[in-house]
Amino acid sequence: MTQTLTRRSGGRAARRAARAAPLDDLIRPVRPGMQGGHYRPLSDADIARIHDAALTALEDIGLADAPPTGIEILTGAGATLGADGRIRFPRALVEDMLAIAARDITLHGRDAAHDLLLSGARVHYGTAGAAVHVVDIDTGSYRDSTVQDLHDAARIADALDNIHFLQRPMVARDIADNLQMDLNTIYACCTGTLKHVGVSFSDPSHVAPGLELLHLIAGGEQAWRARPFVSNSNCFVVPPMKFATESCQAMEACIAGGMPVLLLSAGMAGATAPSTIAGAIVQSVAECLAGVVYVNALAPGHPAVFGTWPFGLDLRSGAMTVGSGEQALLTAGCAQMHRFYGLPGGAAGGACDSKLPDMQAGWEQMCSNVMAGLAGLNMVYEAAGMHASLLGFCPESLILGDDLIGQALRCVRGIEVDDTTLALDQMRAVCLGGPGHYLGTDATLGRMQKDHVYPTLGDRTSPKEWAEKGKPDLVARAKARKAAILERPTRAALDPVIDAAIRDRFVIHLPRT
Repeated sequence: MTQTLTRRSGGRAARRAARAAPLDDLIRPVRPGMQGGHYRPLSDADIARIHDAALTALEDIGLADAPPTGIEILTGAGATLGADGRIRFPRALVEDMLAIAARDITLHGRDAAHDLLLSGARVHYGTAGAAVHVVDIDTGSYRDSTVQDLHDAARIADALDNIHFLQRPMVARDIADNLQMDLNTIYACCTGTLKHVGVSFSDPSHVAPGLELLHLIAGGEQAWRARPFVSNSNCFVVPPMKFATESCQAMEACIAGGMPVLLLSAGMAGATAPSTIAGAIVQSVAECLAGVVYVNALAPGHPAVFGTWPFGLDLRSGAMTVGSGEQALLTAGCAQMHRFYGLPGGAAGGACDSKLPDMQAGWEQMCSNVMAGLAGLNMVYEAAGMHASLLGFCPESLILGDDLIGQALRCVRGIEVDDTTLALDQMRAVCLGGPGHYLGTDATLGRMQKDHVYPTLGDRTSPKEWAEKGKPDLVARAKARKAAILERPTRAALDPVIDAAIRDRFVIHLPRT
């Protein structure tokens, strides 16, 4: 086979235009749901020992503080209530519930193009958190987050290719009434993005009006139940090894309403979880296994994400270390346990301890995002925008995170080795009578988009070109892109008739658009 050589046409401008053109999904170098799982910090023997230790913890220690409904559900399934008030779980019960738990589940978007299939080692990146501050990039200071900030974050996430879902990244602190805050959180997120949304309820009584709002957005309860596009992020446990009573009640109501749930265990290693990486994983796995029993005893096969979220702790100061290497290992190890159980799983990755989008933020965000993806984590929560150990959210950092996650996804994709990529035909054509380089060959030009991820904002020019362009600043470019996104109407806006019905029924704090 002869390799065709092509004269370079249009030079650098043509190549830049080709890179800027939208790519067909079939040739995109990275996309949602790419297969990870190549990185395995735990051996098979390690996994077996963690599993056995988690079952022992459930059988011997159990969990305290289950609500009366939870006690009835769990003991009815075969758990035991001790004189000390703790619910204990026989191994056989856990194994039985694992056998009927939902596996290949789909988290729907309002637009089916954004549906997320959670199976195997398919990887998705998105936001999450409950930040109480927003980073003011102009002053380098922090201010209280608002419902408008939340809506803007949803709109920005909707425009970013490598942000695959939006879980509420911050709290609307300008709404004092908790019910109004929960309902406005749903409204702000769902009118900002067509991607899957995750929210939380601060009180079990808020679930019913929340579902009523979602039925209005979906076009009725039947349409909602067919494609539930919002899931409940449920901190159903208070580590170590206690149920969160009200959150359990909210979870029961969400399940009854057809809403997928994230079974979230967020212990802090050295404070509310053992200080060792293995021990923190054991406790988180045990707590989430208790959640699997709870959910499947109530509604067999209900869609639930196995949310082991152990966090690191700086034992010198007591500060969280979400940007540490230890955090990356915690998350990657949890991803392996999800795959061991064959359950859809999620954990935290991509957050940072840095206060601003600086070099520290870059290394912290990339470390855990890459390791989470390589480990095959289905849902990488808090993957972009989160600063100050989850206290602050930065919209410009969310935009920069889109570039960062693109590179992480390219690592997840890995190296394809076949007759074409080994490139012997190219080598023959170029070296035996050819030009002696690969610039401009059909193979090079034909694969430049399929094989390579090009940053949207990252700068790869020479120092001379960079200076000629006015030495563009990365954060300033992110700020400009944020403004451009927010100038456009949201594509997730509701039909005016539906929006009017929602505003007649509920107190909506966002202004009409």
